[in-house]
Parts: sequence; C-alpha cells; structure tokens
Amino acid sequence: MRQLDSLHAPTRRALLRSGLHASLGASALLAHPVAAFAAPAGFDHWRDRFRAKALAKGVSEATYTRVMGRIEPDMSVFKQMQRQPEFNEEIWQYINRRVSDWRIIAGKQALRKNEALFARLERDFGVERGTLLALWGVESAFGDPQVQENHMRPVFPSLAALAWNEPRRRAYWETELINALKIVDRGWSTPAEMRGSWAGAMGHTQWMPEVWLNVGMDYDGDGRVSPFGKPDDALGSTARFLINRGKYHRGEHWGCEVRASGESRGSRTYAAWAGAGVQRADGQPFTQPDASAQMWVPVPGGPAFLLGPNFYAVRSYNPSMNYALAICHLGDRILGAPPFLQPFPGSERALTLAEVQEMQTRLTRAGFDTGGTDGRVGNDTMQAVKDYQNSVGLQPADGYGGLQVLARLRQGG
Repeated sequence: MRQLDSLHAPTRRALLRSGLHASLGASALLAHPVAAFAAPAGFDHWRDRFRAKALAKGVSEATYTRVMGRIEPDMSVFKQMQRQPEFNEEIWQYINRRVSDWRIIAGKQALRKNEALFARLERDFGVERGTLLALWGVESAFGDPQVQENHMRPVFPSLAALAWNEPRRRAYWETELINALKIVDRGWSTPAEMRGSWAGAMGHTQWMPEVWLNVGMDYDGDGRVSPFGKPDDALGSTARFLINRGKYHRGEHWGCEVRASGESRGSRTYAAWAGAGVQRADGQPFTQPDASAQMWVPVPGGPAFLLGPNFYAVRSYNPSMNYALAICHLGDRILGAPPFLQPFPGSERALTLAEVQEMQTRLTRAGFDTGGTDGRVGNDTMQAVKDYQNSVGLQPADGYGGLQVLARLRQGG
C-alpha cells in the first residue's frame, strides 16, 4: 500500500503551531506503526504524577485508569520526528502532486456520493463544496479506509511518549493528551478507535484532539462527535473551523488567477483591481466586484492571483501558502475548472492517472517499491523515485515523479 502525502498536513499544522518544524515533503504522518517498546525508566513515575494533572483538568479517575493505567509509550515517535523525509519541491511540483488526476476523479465521485451532504453544508455554513472536498481529499484521500487500517497507529501511546519526553514543547503535548482523554471521558470515542498520525491527528479531515474537543460538532445527529465513519461530523466541523478560526466569508470565492503587469500591492476591491488594469486570466469579469483581494505572485514569471479572505481561511487550516493554493485549486478542478492558464517557470504538466500507474509499475519492476500502483503518489512512491533518480544519475534527485522520470523508465534505464 502506498503512503499518502494527503495526511501529512495536519501533523505539520500541529507541529508548526507548537513551535516545532516538519518537512513540507510527503506523508510523514503515515509511517508504518511500530509496536511500543517496554516502558523506559522514568515513564511509570511520570504517568503516576500526570494523573493528578489530568484529574485537575476534569478527566475522570475511571477514564485515566482505563486509558493510562497500563499504557506503554510509543517511543518510535521520536524517530519519526527525526526521520521526516526531505523532498525539496518546487511549487509546481507541490501543486501537481496534490491536484492530481486521481484526486480530481475521486473528488468528483465523492461529490456524487455525498451530494445531499454538501448541499446541506453550503446551506448551513456558506463554505463552498469545492473547498471542503479538497480538504477531505488532501487530508485523508476522501476517507480511504485502507489509510486508517494500514497506516494509522493508536494515538494514546504516541501522545503519552511526547507528553512525557518531548523536551521542546512538552506542555503542548500534555495538553493534547488531556484533550484526548476528555474525548474518551465524554463517550465520543474509545482508545481503540482513536488511531491517527504519530502526532495525534485523526479522521477524515485529520483533527488534533484540541480541534475535536473544541470545534467538533455532531453534524449527523447520532449523539457523539466523531471524525471517523460517516464524513458528516468531520466535514461539518471543518466548515465550522474555517468560519470560527479562519473567518471564512459566506458566499465568496477564494480568489482567481489574473493577468497583471507591474508591481501591485495592498488590498483593493476587485473593481479597483480591474480599474488598475488587472483582469481574470480567463477573460471573464470578476464575479464579486465589491469584495476585497490581495495580489500574490508566488514565482516571478508564473501565474498571478488575487486572493480573497477565504484563501486565508484555508491557510488557517495549515499555515502554508502553497498548501492553501493547492486546496483552492483542487476544489476548483474537482468542480470542472481548468489548470492554471499561465504555467510556472520550468514546470511540466502533471501526469495522468494512467501515467502515474505506469510509472509506479515500472519502478516496482525495476526494484524500487512504490507501495502500490493505484495512481496515488505519497511518500513510498516519492522515495522510490528518488532512489531511482540516484541510481541512474537523474538530477536533481528530488523524488518528483514526472515526465522526465517516466520517459527514462520507458527507455528501460
């Protein structure tokens, strides 16, 4: 099974918010679970002392004993923090991998299957369906159960290890462990069900315990709040997050690609931008002339964008401009929009689904295991590409599986 970059973002978000640093590469969340080692010296003493702190924060004695009484810390989390893969992606590579043929096709299928849910979400929250579809696709491959089954680990041993012995932000991890205990206390989930990344992000849209506890909502009316199972709670709560924490503007699009010449700074209405000679790249009029936007040109010579408040609402979900652009563009592509009209300098088109599958098949036959040949590119495939690039002298060996790598594989070397 391939590992998906789609689930990397939430852990990166949690780490960035906690002052730690993580690679912007693929799928560090999805390292294969490793059995916890016997409790190291000092852990039992810490666990006994931590009980008082958890109980003082409202965790019941019964829940603490149930969850923490015989727990052993998953010490592999510290190796995961150190071993996060480094793939130095250009912005066009970053976007190509996330706005992939597979995700666009799967996103259309997910929308057809959940049309009534997305109509309700738009009515209740005013968050565009494309944005929520893209977040769902990037965060969990639209809730693929194989991701949960094969690549997630129990979060309590991970959080316990971090709360006990992560020196830089121990207070953050202690708080997240207490939040997770409160979730069990409320009867929303069980320790066995709470499987996620090594840093504790869980479910369809990869909630950290704090988000689950404080932003999560029972959108399907079953009496509990859950990021697992049906996507209703996860997507409803994500819409709520975008509004409450991201200040999402109901009824506004995130922005658009534009054509502009010269230096353009500041925030103006779309009408004012049009008066300054800025036009939509597709030649259509701005649909919301009185809304405000800022100009952003990620790379000189590449596409330019006017970004409205909802772009920054998406960025609140993961503090990365590239991430927000990928989410916004993927949402548009799922709903039928074309690729960016102005290419990034030095870029190439994204591989089709069939081409990605062919690349994975050829890499696997050549001895470079991609973890699967389903057209999804995650950490396993990127590592296989990087190893292949190094083996045949393709530089830079950046792990990006594009047209150059596929052409070389077709040559048989």
